[in-house]
Amino acid sequence: MEPQNLTGISEFFLLGLFEDLELQPFLFGLFLSMYLITVAGNLLIILAVTFDSHLHSPMYFFLSNLSLADIGFISTTVPKVLVNIQTQSKSITYAYCLTQVSFLYLFGCLDSLLLTVMAYDRFVAICHPLHYTVIMNPHFCGLLVLLSFFISLLDSQLHLLMVSQLTFCTNVEIPHFFCDPPQLFHLACSDTPTNTILLYCIGAIFGGVPVSGILFSYTRIVSSILRVSSSGGKYKAFSTCGSHLLVICLFYGTGLGVYLSSTVSSSARNGAVASVMYTLVTPMLNPFIYSLRNRDIKRALQRSLSRTT
Repeated sequence: MEPQNLTGISEFFLLGLFEDLELQPFLFGLFLSMYLITVAGNLLIILAVTFDSHLHSPMYFFLSNLSLADIGFISTTVPKVLVNIQTQSKSITYAYCLTQVSFLYLFGCLDSLLLTVMAYDRFVAICHPLHYTVIMNPHFCGLLVLLSFFISLLDSQLHLLMVSQLTFCTNVEIPHFFCDPPQLFHLACSDTPTNTILLYCIGAIFGGVPVSGILFSYTRIVSSILRVSSSGGKYKAFSTCGSHLLVICLFYGTGLGVYLSSTVSSSARNGAVASVMYTLVTPMLNPFIYSLRNRDIKRALQRSLSRTT
């Protein structure tokens, strides 16, 4: 039977990661624990940066905003997954699905841009240390964060506009645990080649420009560090970038891995499993990377704990 167009579709069905009912309690516990760890870890960094005067510097200002973006990113998908598992329901309303698409790309793009801003901050600190306080003044730092937010908002609204223009059929089952635009394009009855091309073009612009900025910054950083004569000076300069580089590799590495797995594998369910890496694992590991590899963060957390006890 040919699918019929529906002019007023009200909901989709998220098939999740696995259909086996025996795995649902395990998935609920896994998602809930990862969500709580992520929120708690990022909140600790935000509170440490906010209330510890030793951390009132551009690098930690950007780090606290990155933690806030990570909380928003994981909160876009996981709570709905937990509710659906608990209620044994797979439905998600059309409006909620569009909202999820909007916030997913808002916080995802914001993560990418903040990592780029942090790379620029390290570039100024290492390559122009004498002018660092003049260049990275509070007003300029605030402007960079606001600019990153508005660019991310533009990206999210473009994706929202593309999805909202689609016409869907009777098959409204999404083989994923959140509303992913590529999956929605596959469900659409209307022609989507133009939308697919636009999706990749927008991704190339909003993803390629930040990556280019990061590569430029670290190319200049490495070139500047190699000119340092002492090995101690080189180690100190590299150590200030270690945590940031790890987070960059984790963020873009998992995103690229999901993209490659979706192109190599024809199974949409495998892509959903791979998406867990960048939607859950990356936001969860970021605070651990920065807290375990950063003495200032560890000292700030210790001072906060000592004051509370």
